[in-house]
Amino acid sequence: MLTITFIECTAVIAAAIFGVLLATRTNMDATGLFAVAFAMAFGGGTVRDLCLDRHPLFWIENSHYTVIVFFIALAASLAPGIVSKFERFLILPDAIGMGLFTVAGADIALDAGTSLFLAVLFGVITGTFGGVLADIICNEIPVLFRPGTPLCATCCFIGAWGFVIALKMELPRPGPAILGFSAVIIARLSAIKWRIALPPINRNRPPAPSEPK
Repeated sequence: MLTITFIECTAVIAAAIFGVLLATRTNMDATGLFAVAFAMAFGGGTVRDLCLDRHPLFWIENSHYTVIVFFIALAASLAPGIVSKFERFLILPDAIGMGLFTVAGADIALDAGTSLFLAVLFGVITGTFGGVLADIICNEIPVLFRPGTPLCATCCFIGAWGFVIALKMELPRPGPAILGFSAVIIARLSAIKWRIALPPINRNRPPAPSEPK
């Protein structure tokens, strides 16, 4: 049976790998690489735990997570040439980490006694906010908020609903987790492949005037 700890640990590993690939792509030094890896792996879950008033935070309670991320980042910093060869596979650890964190976040929120809708929102937060923090550290507008970029939070929203509905239908475990995770993966990879994106809110707004020189 898939346990929430196993799902969460696997999500941390996938997110850390995505973090080091993202840092490598943006030509960061070793310090930046460590920062991005830790933000990616722990950012979303930390926001969730703080909102739910869960103490200690999940990565403090499971301190081996930090050791795992540290050694992933250390290996990447010692062999940047090898890491750069895997940049084209950036979407895979991104989608995997997103799906696993979404399921873990929704499950933890339900255990904390939230409603189904709030559990879905916490699943989305857990699945996406690590990426928001990582993009900010990389001095980029977070992918989550960029107009015209493939669906991200929407994919987590779909997967989280699949997970909580399957739970309420009493689908035997690990069925709900597999369903929710698969839904996020399929939706995210499909959005990237076919460039499915949400339209900007105000498409008719004129461009901002140039700054005076």
